Amino acid sequence: MYIFSTDIPLEMEDFRLLRDFIYQYCGLFFAEESKYLLEKRLNKRLTELRLNCFRDYYYQLCYGQNRDQELAAAIDLLTTNETYFFREDFQLRAFTQDVIPELVEAKKKTGDNSLRIWSAGCSSGEEPYTLAMLLLENPLLAGWSIEIIGTDISQRVLKIARDGLYGQNSFRATDDKYLYRYFTPLDHKWQISTQVKNLVSISHLNFFDTNRVALLGQMDAIFCRNVIIYFDLDAKKRVIRTLHDRLSPGGYLLLGHSESLMNISSDFKLRHFTDDMLYQKPDSACSAERRG
Repeated sequence: MYIFSTDIPLEMEDFRLLRDFIYQYCGLFFAEESKYLLEKRLNKRLTELRLNCFRDYYYQLCYGQNRDQELAAAIDLLTTNETYFFREDFQLRAFTQDVIPELVEAKKKTGDNSLRIWSAGCSSGEEPYTLAMLLLENPLLAGWSIEIIGTDISQRVLKIARDGLYGQNSFRATDDKYLYRYFTPLDHKWQISTQVKNLVSISHLNFFDTNRVALLGQMDAIFCRNVIIYFDLDAKKRVIRTLHDRLSPGGYLLLGHSESLMNISSDFKLRHFTDDMLYQKPDSACSAERRG
């Protein structure tokens, strides 16, 4: 018989089963002190599924008929997606004032007038749309083919990104010139313009799904900000290897202000710019020198 409760206890053995399952799926790691977080956030799913215990929920995730949808629902509950437009503006300045001119100059030498950027862990879309606005404002890229790919593991936030409709909280660091140039008021919110949306594609992606990640192709820059803080060391190394493989030689990896590659990877060089320090994948010549 189902017990109507919104406070089903999570036994330690079941916590470890769930924790390990989630870790193997996507790299999110929950230490034992995070047991309460899983218990609190996943209780909602047990109630909605009319389950009596977390062991039954674990079986749902492993063997249930709708296990893929249920896993997506669990990830939505367990991930934090706090973001806003023009976040970490010092890093954005380094990207637009230093990195973009450098990439443009390098690509001109090969006759390549295209730019591909991956917003990995794009959440509700503020980051890729911010990048699109900045690139639209850059005269160096006039006439260029620009592709920005935003991906996230949470289906809930991806729906917001695809809708492109934002409340005032998303604009806490946005200059009014961008607000009035690239947004339209709609139902007490702001709708992103088609001009911006046309540069951005939004899709669901798990970093650990290496086959799907490989389909993205090569990138000139990857923004993966405030994402690897949720991984343990082994998962961080795995994700950074994946990002390294997706970067073209000379491409840039931009992490969050509290993140670094110390003890994670030595495959990047750290570039010092006026406003920030960024990681760059060495070009082929530099890589050959290192191997020698």
